[in-house]
Amino acid sequence: MFRKPGIFKYLMPVLTGLMVGTLVYGQDRYELNSGWKMRLAGEVKERGTAISADTYQLTGWKPAVVPGTVLGSMLENKEVPDPFWGMNNERIPDIYHTGRDYYTYWFAKDFKEGYPGGGRQVWLTFRGINYSCEIFLNGKKVNAEPFKGMFLRKSFNITRLLSKTGNNRLAVIVYPPDPVGNPNGGQGGDGIIARNVSHQYVAGWDWIRPIRDRNTGIWDKVYIERTGTVNIKDPHLVTRVPGKRLPEGTQSPAIIRMSAEVENTSDRVVEGVLQYVLEGNKISKKVSIAARRTVQVDLPGLNLKSPRLWWPAGYGPQNLYSTELQFIENGSVSDKEALSFGVREIQTDWNPLTRSKQILVNGQKIFIKGGNWIISDAMLRFSKERYDAEIRYHRDMNLNLIRIWGGALVERPEFYEACDRYGLLVLQDFWMSGDCNGRWLDPMKKEDQWTRRKYPDDHGLFLESAAEMIKMVRNHPSLAMWCGGNEIMPPDDILVPLRDSILPKLDGTRWFIDYSNSDEMSYNFIGGNGDGPYTIQPVSSFWEKRTWPFNSEVGSVGVGDYESLERFIPKENMKVPVPRPGQQPSEEADSVWTYHTYTGVGYEQSIEPYGKPDDIHDFAMKAQLVNYDQYRGLIEGFSSHMWDWYTGVIIWKTQNPWTAMRGQMYDYYLDPNACLYGLRAGSRPLNLMCNPVDGTVMLVNNGFKQHRDLMVVIKSFDMAGKEKLITQVFAYMEPSSVKKILSVKKELDEMGKDDGAFLLLQVLDKDQKVLCDNFYWFPDQNGKYSGLGKMKQAAVVTEVKTTGRGKIEVKLRNPSHSPVAFFNRISVLDQSTGKRILPSFFDDNYVSVVPGSEKTIRIDYPASSTIVPVVSVKGWNVAEQKIPVK
Repeated sequence: MFRKPGIFKYLMPVLTGLMVGTLVYGQDRYELNSGWKMRLAGEVKERGTAISADTYQLTGWKPAVVPGTVLGSMLENKEVPDPFWGMNNERIPDIYHTGRDYYTYWFAKDFKEGYPGGGRQVWLTFRGINYSCEIFLNGKKVNAEPFKGMFLRKSFNITRLLSKTGNNRLAVIVYPPDPVGNPNGGQGGDGIIARNVSHQYVAGWDWIRPIRDRNTGIWDKVYIERTGTVNIKDPHLVTRVPGKRLPEGTQSPAIIRMSAEVENTSDRVVEGVLQYVLEGNKISKKVSIAARRTVQVDLPGLNLKSPRLWWPAGYGPQNLYSTELQFIENGSVSDKEALSFGVREIQTDWNPLTRSKQILVNGQKIFIKGGNWIISDAMLRFSKERYDAEIRYHRDMNLNLIRIWGGALVERPEFYEACDRYGLLVLQDFWMSGDCNGRWLDPMKKEDQWTRRKYPDDHGLFLESAAEMIKMVRNHPSLAMWCGGNEIMPPDDILVPLRDSILPKLDGTRWFIDYSNSDEMSYNFIGGNGDGPYTIQPVSSFWEKRTWPFNSEVGSVGVGDYESLERFIPKENMKVPVPRPGQQPSEEADSVWTYHTYTGVGYEQSIEPYGKPDDIHDFAMKAQLVNYDQYRGLIEGFSSHMWDWYTGVIIWKTQNPWTAMRGQMYDYYLDPNACLYGLRAGSRPLNLMCNPVDGTVMLVNNGFKQHRDLMVVIKSFDMAGKEKLITQVFAYMEPSSVKKILSVKKELDEMGKDDGAFLLLQVLDKDQKVLCDNFYWFPDQNGKYSGLGKMKQAAVVTEVKTTGRGKIEVKLRNPSHSPVAFFNRISVLDQSTGKRILPSFFDDNYVSVVPGSEKTIRIDYPASSTIVPVVSVKGWNVAEQKIPVK
């Protein structure tokens, strides 16, 4: 019996997909996203003209997931095991060995749409198929020309093909990529998957195993749209924000420019008006369109008074406007397109000190703290709710940018909408990688570098797909930059038209980098690849070792705790990795751990200073201590050299679309680990931090405001909880700057020489309110955390209060004369199962509470009438408490 797919086992119903044909606001449009059927093409003798007739019986056809993939549908139909669990992926036939016919399927969908009259038109749009298809409707073929390419959007006027009865049958045969590539263990397998214009990770990478069907299917949205005689296509909205702005106060005007293509589907000249209304301003233009023609219409500019500006997370609000672009003919609305947008302007300039680009929004420099994003789900099972949770986690980490890596894809609209809401700038790669596309000599690749340099086979299709992608996502305020490819620039006959023609014509407002570690972005004065490293490092190296000035990929470990591991590792494989000093790899791990990509980016000897793990529970707990310290150290080290060494850093990587065991702030099931909260603590907009090398305490201000009358408080604690006030001093901070306060190395060395020590850093405002605190633990003089093992239990008092539906406040109080209550993980559990309710959002976690103080944690969780929540608190020296939520 096959295991139930993990994503549905562990996630709350809040993460179910959009499975009904809902009308999209502002447009006469609905999705065809339920009721699809599928059947293996080799089992169907009839042609598409017959299958798409309503007389054809779909007997023996199975339910299909659309949008989705063949393998996703097979998984839903329990025909294959969950490839995210254990070694199950090895039980699923790979398309390289079976041949493409094994995953070539027919898809069919019955829908109701009346035959329109009075010049009304009906359109069928596919936002993405993988990889090629033939489309039939009511016995007729829809696509006269070939339709191939994973990122190519296509719309068809199906008015004359609709049934007079209103009952319609759509039939689509979808063919897999060709070639599919050999999943031989290389990055992108043998590389030839890149001969297609599609994503490359599906042949395997060092953080994922091969996707067996290469994600064949109708992977993106399919929708029906109704218009009048004139169809509005691809509105383009540009906002200009002159000068250097601040989030507060009355704003000077911003400039709004709107344009769109309008298509006349009739055999006569059409006269009408293209218009929109914004903040009481009606902007319009009279238009004359010849029969069967499409024209570009540029509307007059609008000086928007007192605009509410859009800012990246941590710098200001994410104000969004909405409007509706309409074409009016003879007093009636022929077509309309709803638009949501933010008023902001992205700029770049060159920092001569760092020798790298720096990003400006509305005239203000933004120090980039980003995360590399692969994809939400490796099998393309996307939903609005999952996107929202993942982007919210990135906002909660105090990041301000997400880079969409070049081996993946252009995301669904809901991804960019979530980035708009949460203030995450987007750096969007096009679909190339140095691995598959020939940058390096690679014995795993089938073809030589010169041949791979010419990938994909169809450069015209790449450019056509790029143009479609630009038009689909260009109106999002979060979209900030374009990138030609991951670690390699496209060939000249792609690069030059993309850079010099397509992007200026279709966008013209964003920075284009030719490749992700280009000298144009970050001058490589060190040598090597220009990004990395990707493995665990001494925290001191982040502070003292200078790396590339805008590092597009640098990362470390990311294994979750025991509750995370048990979601995809069988019990018999829950074994502690064994260190192998001086060897490669430096740890011997269980075969399932190796399959899930632990080997090569493990913890090496970083857990040993905490004591040899007793068992897998102890290992996972100590791994979280390392996780927290690694990512706090990484982001603080980069921030400490803001504007002199660095203009930005992008972590490789913040999430996994599969149950991988490397580089993740939360696991595939949306359960955060300590990486998330260490990164959150180290990247606060206003932060007080300590250099572990020389003990220098530093203030970092990422904001645009000057801070006056700040009180810096520095305290140390020993393992028994004895407090020592090292100093407290007033400080003043300029905007977007770093300042050294003093060194506490001498005090820490003296207190911690035998057992180690704790350090508490706090910033208070003039009302003595804590603006930020930062809690460190330091080893003894031998580099061991010997004192942690000797700590007595702390008798923490926990209070839980409900503050609203799905909202909890947890107060932890540590009595005086107690040791520090160290490294407490708070969770929200389902009382009946004992499992965590996911996704849950904490304003802090893995928290430590010093003696005689208290800490309040606020939680949002997906409330359900059928689940009774319980709060769990468990720490290093705090016995687990479970408190029912009333």
